Amino acid sequence: MIRESRSGGSWLAAAACIALLVLLPVAALLFEALHGEGMLWPHLLRHVLPPALRDTLLQLAGVGALVIALGTGSAWLVTAYDFPGRRLFEWALLLPLAVPTYIMAYAWMDLLHPIGPFQSGLRALLGLTSPQQLQLPEIRSIGGCVLVLGFVLYPYVYLTTRAMFLMQAAATLEVARTLGLGPRAVFARVALPLARPAIAAGTALALMESLNDIGASELLGVRTLTVSIYSTWVNRADLAGAAQIALAMLVVVVAVLLVERAARRQQRYTVAAQKSRRMAPQRLSGYGALLAGAGLALPVLLGFIVPVGYLLAKAIERVQFAGFPPGLMQVTLDTLQLAAAATVLTLAAALAVIYAHRLRPGALAAGSERIATLGYAVPGTVLGIGLLVPLGMADEALAELVESVTGQPAGLLLLGTSFALIYAYCLRFLAVASGSLEGGFGRIPPALDQAGRTLGASAGGVLRRIHLPLLKPALAAGALLVFVDCMKELPATLLLRPLNVDTLATHLYAEAVRGTYEDGAIAALLIILAGLAPVILLSRVGSRAAGSQAPL
Repeated sequence: MIRESRSGGSWLAAAACIALLVLLPVAALLFEALHGEGMLWPHLLRHVLPPALRDTLLQLAGVGALVIALGTGSAWLVTAYDFPGRRLFEWALLLPLAVPTYIMAYAWMDLLHPIGPFQSGLRALLGLTSPQQLQLPEIRSIGGCVLVLGFVLYPYVYLTTRAMFLMQAAATLEVARTLGLGPRAVFARVALPLARPAIAAGTALALMESLNDIGASELLGVRTLTVSIYSTWVNRADLAGAAQIALAMLVVVVAVLLVERAARRQQRYTVAAQKSRRMAPQRLSGYGALLAGAGLALPVLLGFIVPVGYLLAKAIERVQFAGFPPGLMQVTLDTLQLAAAATVLTLAAALAVIYAHRLRPGALAAGSERIATLGYAVPGTVLGIGLLVPLGMADEALAELVESVTGQPAGLLLLGTSFALIYAYCLRFLAVASGSLEGGFGRIPPALDQAGRTLGASAGGVLRRIHLPLLKPALAAGALLVFVDCMKELPATLLLRPLNVDTLATHLYAEAVRGTYEDGAIAALLIILAGLAPVILLSRVGSRAAGSQAPL
């Protein structure tokens, strides 16, 4: 019993330390913002925050409306109706998740350029010769940014809402039809209210990704809070000003989370999914089936097939003309190494946090777990700015220590090295690994823990001999999701990457800024190829869930 208590205590201490490491950048951000120059606040409040906040709120409102419309509508069509191609669309609608927002903006900027393929082809079709004779709305605008982000992020709403529609009992909808409600009324008055908690959850995830975006917003000329933080630090080297803007952005993040919680709290419904019959999809034919297929094809075409097809054509053109970019292989290797190191550390931290809660359930363990998973809600730019202060202070202390011992000056040991970037990745994606491992531990009966401890194994021995073999699927899924997220991450990487080191994301961003789209297309395709792996995983999970909910 003493050994069990000590072992559980060590795991609990490790979880608490991890939670403190997650809180460190937020606390440093608050300190830097509140202790910065007092004259900065009037300037920020007068000239920087109003336009940045306006663009941010407009972007959030537009993206929120678009992802709700696309995600909820597509989820209802593939769940409530049966038509040719429905099973294909069930997983194809997830494909835009493989395309990071900055790659989407990168592709559509070139596609819709006044002398790009779309407008040039349209002018040729109409017999026009000059770009001035046909001017489409500029994609570099808040409207263009909303469309680009919306067609990438709607799968978050599609996933959560489709799962809720699959759980809804057929009897409820059949009663509504018996009372004379038509298909539209059944959706609007019965199915939609029941799905509001799922819609709110998916929309909140999409909005958090929209807040975290920097590449698409900057490329499309929208000066959001995220872009303002980055430009204030990079262009003006004003850490205090960037911290103060980041503090304002945290307020927006908290507001989004509170609205989502309120929306879910006000709409609580209970459905006995395991004891109820799932609704049978209604057969569509003729024009109805054609319209349903066309409506579902639109987000897949605009969110995946068209931009990816265009990037593929540009990549082939680049290779045929000038060969494979010579430095891209090194960039790819650097990306893989950073992502692999961050994945291993993130899984280890998540395992410590979740296992501590299993060993010693209580307020401290539960609180540590909640705090440890807060990093996903903090945008990458905010996290990067928050890490600059404590890592800079640690560098100064380490340099003094090294110089006092060796007599030689020491350079930067943390900032400007891989350590800072891997630390940011771990904090940012710890929630992703924790969610996967929590689900895996939930399938392991506590009786196995008790049996192992009765036989004299320590908590570490039980974890090594019993849990880890059973957790292999959860560990693999968590590792895959974290690895791909690290490969795609752009905001924190731009701020914290080591000197003279590029990742695929920052390499692509630099090519987009220079306007050399052919050179960046190959890097974009490599990122998308990696992003397809978790999409395939999600589609398989969704297929198994749908199979388990099959009509009785």
